[in-house]
Amino acid sequence: MSDRLTHLDEQGHAVMVDVGDKTVTARQAVAQGEVQMQPATLQAIRSGDTPKGDVLAAARIAGIMAAKRTPDLIPLCHPLLLSKVTVAFELDEAASRVIITATVRCQGQTGVEMEALTAVSVAALTIYDMAKALDKGMVIGNVRLLEKQGGKSGDWRRSS
Repeated sequence: MSDRLTHLDEQGHAVMVDVGDKTVTARQAVAQGEVQMQPATLQAIRSGDTPKGDVLAAARIAGIMAAKRTPDLIPLCHPLLLSKVTVAFELDEAASRVIITATVRCQGQTGVEMEALTAVSVAALTIYDMAKALDKGMVIGNVRLLEKQGGKSGDWRRSS
């Protein structure tokens, strides 16, 4: 691993990394996070009985849109032509939480980790917004990269 920070120039100013000489390869990243809530809130989300409507449908669309808009939100991120974004939900009754998983793919010169993390984060925020009338104490957390594939640094997977 290089000691040089790639997003700073010799004077310490922020710069966008030049990826122009990098090879275009298939890239994929998978990120995950969760929204913990009261059991009654999870049940209302499951049954669709919330004041603002279908929470998970809105959160899925928000997550996909967020992945596409990542360079507008995160400084120095490159705009990428994403080929696929999926946002999936698991309702974990035992822990009273919604687990969010986003998978992002592209053919590009830089990875899609930030897009996957952004999709999870915005989907979680949307769940909060859609269900806050029922439970203002929801907690968003554990947002993390699970795996990435492609690129010069190769594949990486979080150990369990």
